[in-house]
Amino acid sequence: MASAEKPNPTRINGATTALVLLTALNFVNYIDRYILPGVQEQVKTEFHVTDAQIGALVFWFMVAYMGISPLTGWLGDRFPRKPMIVVTALLMSACNFFTSSVNSYSSLNLRHAALGIGEASFGIFAPAMLADFFAEDQRNRVLTIFNVAIPVGAAIGVTGGGVIGVHYGWRHAFVLSAIPGAILALLILFFLREPERRTGSQEKAHVDKGTALSLLKNKAYLSAILGYAAVTFSLGGISNWMASFLQRVTGYSQEAATSAMGPIIVIGGLGGTIVGGIWAQRWEKRTSKAMYYVPAWSAALAVTPALLCFFGPKVTTLPSLALAVFFIFLGTGPVNAATLNAVPSNLRSTAMAGQLLVIHLFGDMSSPSIIGFISDHSNLRIGLAATLITMLIASVIFFIGSRYAPPLHEQNSAVAA
Repeated sequence: MASAEKPNPTRINGATTALVLLTALNFVNYIDRYILPGVQEQVKTEFHVTDAQIGALVFWFMVAYMGISPLTGWLGDRFPRKPMIVVTALLMSACNFFTSSVNSYSSLNLRHAALGIGEASFGIFAPAMLADFFAEDQRNRVLTIFNVAIPVGAAIGVTGGGVIGVHYGWRHAFVLSAIPGAILALLILFFLREPERRTGSQEKAHVDKGTALSLLKNKAYLSAILGYAAVTFSLGGISNWMASFLQRVTGYSQEAATSAMGPIIVIGGLGGTIVGGIWAQRWEKRTSKAMYYVPAWSAALAVTPALLCFFGPKVTTLPSLALAVFFIFLGTGPVNAATLNAVPSNLRSTAMAGQLLVIHLFGDMSSPSIIGFISDHSNLRIGLAATLITMLIASVIFFIGSRYAPPLHEQNSAVAA
């Protein structure tokens, strides 16, 4: 018991190594995901498809992503996660490498769906593994660091994809992104250790059907993932169409549009992620509801600058976009900490699988296609504006969910009533 309370240098070193390697792979993961928005105007032209069909690429990516989530959640709660992370990293690299042979819209769709399998697996295993390396009062900080990779990776994916696409063809952008993923897979294989699973005194070491189904009664958990789903609907739709919006509405070239998007995502997204994490960490000292309050205000504050971006004068488009991105990313780290803190340790992988399933099923699985459909029948401004309704819905859900936030420093071994 004493050994569990004293700082263990070996454990600390292992935890730091895990955080560095898994954050790096998350960074590459988001580079891969956001190359498509940077080159989708080229894809649309080459394959002669509609906006709705471009949006459908994300739809089938999410079908595969969600379809594999229950299996990976089940595996993650029962078997070592390190070898599974290595396999998924190699799968993602292979999918990107073989994009060079894509010669039709349907084959690109198949490749994109296969990438979803790898990304979903990593997205479940990595946060659950980090939760076993770090105590619950450290998870907001750790997951904030882990999620810093999202805006930075997305920015490099959009910008790099757009620039490489213009000069060398859009396929080469995917092929180049395969290299760092393969390198990280090898580093994880040789340097990452599998952590002991943290288990509270009242928790069972096994996971049965009854315990997994108990998540459906856990109001703290459900509020976190449903609010996150509403945010994901908006963020997924906006991020997939914003580069096209800049090209069509403001008259930017592909290279100029994606080059403008990169700094905005890095500064706004990175700044929002860091500020949101610090804000939640300090607020958490006064109330355990902080992990819900920060995402609630994050969603609400993003609406006004987003409206100005979509419908204001062109001179305000980029500054208001940067402000909207900053506000959206304020809640990234806290909402993941809220999800993990709401469940016992023996359900973390299952809980993360449930989170991924819900946020994509009700979130960005459909929003790019819906925006594309609206755009085909009106214009892209109206399509993007539809996403702001769900931002307001997200804010309401998080505020309601704060009532069920579990007390800090107590592992939530019993399901909230």
